[in-house]
Amino acid sequence: MHAIKDYLLADKDHYAGHVDPRFQDLATQFSRFQHARSDAGGAALTVYFQNQKVVDIYTGQKSATEQWQNDTLSVCYSTGKGVLATLAHILVSEGRLEYDRPVAEYWPEFAQNGKDEITLAHMLSHQSGLFDIRHLIDDAAEMADWSHMLNVIAAAKPRFQVATDAAYQPLTFGWQIGGAIEKATGERLADLMQQYLVKPLNLDGAYFGVPDSELQRVARPIFNPKSTAQTAKSSQVRKPSLMEKAIEKSGQNPQDFQDAMIPKGMSKFNMFSDASLKAIIPAANGVFSAPSLAKIYAMLAQGGHFEEQQFISAPVFQRLSQVQYTKRDRVMPLPMHWRLGYHRVLSLGKSSKGFGHIGFNGSGAWCDPERGLSFAYTHNFPTGSITGDYRLWGLTQETLRCADQVLKGSKGWF
Repeated sequence: MHAIKDYLLADKDHYAGHVDPRFQDLATQFSRFQHARSDAGGAALTVYFQNQKVVDIYTGQKSATEQWQNDTLSVCYSTGKGVLATLAHILVSEGRLEYDRPVAEYWPEFAQNGKDEITLAHMLSHQSGLFDIRHLIDDAAEMADWSHMLNVIAAAKPRFQVATDAAYQPLTFGWQIGGAIEKATGERLADLMQQYLVKPLNLDGAYFGVPDSELQRVARPIFNPKSTAQTAKSSQVRKPSLMEKAIEKSGQNPQDFQDAMIPKGMSKFNMFSDASLKAIIPAANGVFSAPSLAKIYAMLAQGGHFEEQQFISAPVFQRLSQVQYTKRDRVMPLPMHWRLGYHRVLSLGKSSKGFGHIGFNGSGAWCDPERGLSFAYTHNFPTGSITGDYRLWGLTQETLRCADQVLKGSKGWF
């Protein structure tokens, strides 16, 4: 009830930036969601519609002493998976990578422990069986060593035979896809990002491994000392979370969730330290601005084209956007309708045939090619949810509704 009261009494204009009048209701909702907690963090929202940027707004605190700016960067957790997948699709379009070729042909060491038949398509659709991180490394700090983690993945044994099941890969996805990309091209992931995404799209803020020169742009969480102390105290005698209880009651194995999500020593790993921000952990620590994310998905919303440039060929776009797996997988509590590196758009009721990816902190980015629409929401609030929170779902819902008002003459709820 407290959140509802905060929403209803909130300032409707608590943001800076540009809004197309057709999307004013979305900006109002963004303001209401952020206003009551603006001293605890900040957020940004960018939307493209029919090749034009129609929303580009931000609000709140970048840090305890700094206001959010139009070029502020955010750690976006799994939202970065969609960006990494997009890079892979561009490379497939360029003929530098193939979906159905065994990855071991690019990366011979990867063939260990029965992985000789795993393809890029299996990895992208979470059907490789390589979802377990908890039993692969002894300490979460190892994740910051890119070369080491590629060796770990190369030596790993799948938990199930390839393509016989699906299990979301919260952390291992990045080393699988990133490793395949580097081994196939012989080039560094950072260089490929610059060559195929950052420079052609003129992105101002999209990193897997933040350069020293850009660290000051990254928003950091603003923790309440009291809540931090309570969290530390409660973690000493840990009870099953509501999510874990729900997973167990649904018939899923909570151990699969834990093995996929929580490496040993994760409680001591600070994702926001300078060292972690500079590390390459593509499935979890991608750092982006909302405008950069929205522009990447604006290209996808146009079928792989943007401003007279073709990034992804028509056959590749058709393949990447096809649903590969409709059932609930071993880790996620909801059916995600996995494409090649993306999942369905999650809203409060509005249907969409689009796709994208959300992050554990409730950030998210997606496209809807039928509507010519793309969306990106970033923030630095210290929250966590594997399926996003009500703000992300609500902003997605209102974005779709505003677009439908233009396209159909009526917003509707479904």
